[in-house]
Amino acid sequence: MPGDDSLLSYMVTIRRALHQTPELAFQEKKTAQRIIEELRQLQIPCEYSGPGSGVVAKIPATLNDAPTIALRAEMDALPGEENTHLAFSSQEKGKMHACGHDAHIAMVLGAARILHEKPAACNVLLIFQPAEESGGGARKIIETGCLENVRAIFAGHVTHHFRVGEIMIGHGVITAQSDRFEIIIQGKGGHGARPHEACDAVIIAASLVNTIQTLVSREVDPLHPSVITIGEMQAGSAANVIAEHAVLRGSIRTTQKVTREHIHKGLKRMTSAYAQLHDAKIELLVVPGYPPVVNSDREVELAIQAASKVIGKNGVQKMEYPSMGSEDFSFYLDKLPGCYVRFGARQEDQPFIPLHSPTFDIDESMMLTGAAYFAQLAYDAGDFYSNDSRP
Repeated sequence: MPGDDSLLSYMVTIRRALHQTPELAFQEKKTAQRIIEELRQLQIPCEYSGPGSGVVAKIPATLNDAPTIALRAEMDALPGEENTHLAFSSQEKGKMHACGHDAHIAMVLGAARILHEKPAACNVLLIFQPAEESGGGARKIIETGCLENVRAIFAGHVTHHFRVGEIMIGHGVITAQSDRFEIIIQGKGGHGARPHEACDAVIIAASLVNTIQTLVSREVDPLHPSVITIGEMQAGSAANVIAEHAVLRGSIRTTQKVTREHIHKGLKRMTSAYAQLHDAKIELLVVPGYPPVVNSDREVELAIQAASKVIGKNGVQKMEYPSMGSEDFSFYLDKLPGCYVRFGARQEDQPFIPLHSPTFDIDESMMLTGAAYFAQLAYDAGDFYSNDSRP
């Protein structure tokens, strides 16, 4: 590996520049251009089809007929106002890298720098994809056909749940299935002083917010993790006007197919019952989201092997339970084997800050761990897949 100080300085510079210019899903033009510039400096050829697409590059192996693995990072940021007060805070109003994708890019570029200076015995495809947060940009990458001859794909995510120098690696289900729903309530408006003449959409919406939660608390097996969150409610126009229209928007997170189906049916049952109860019209729309991320066992073995070399066996943390978050890395894993890990991003004495928080930040020294891990995957992959019969 290049000198740690030099490599870290390289990644910090990239990460901070990206942090200042966050771009939302499918708008990652400046981000892509910075990535392309860094790849050109490393003399690594890449392909880019313009805004809305990803940047894909390939580092050739030292041997002919070598297997190919892919390393993936996400380019998009989140909507929201940053409140970190960092010297390199977002300069784009209403946008920030609250999920650490700037660090993910820097780590994969750091791995590219390591592999450029000391190539591996396998080919390494570098994928910088658009729109992980919203839009399933992984599908854009898959549509290009660039994964056709790839043996396996790897990615990771920064988190405060683990400390710097730790990597969480788990078998099986890593993140939940996500679905979104919208409930549109049509009542009858009226004067606030004469509720008997109206059908109050606010009352219906408020009752539904509470009742829907019983799908999880009273109808789902407690051993099957599930979450229903109603994050948006729109209704009303004035304090003395009974609203005739209301909208609820929320998300469903599940890890079991049977649980997901039950919740979908439960939402239909409850909205239909409330429409009849209040003599209102209620429409339910459910939009399927990202499938669960399910790591493949063989690639978990490779990940543990590589991580153990980088941070030692004590630094490799086991997954106690799946995250209820979602990830479009799942679309890749529907096509080929792979492994998704989590990188510890805070020191022992630092406060815990959740992802997507306006104050989210990382201890930047953790990027050395991530870059070294990705590079080590490439170094180990040649021998690991040498006797593998997969194409």
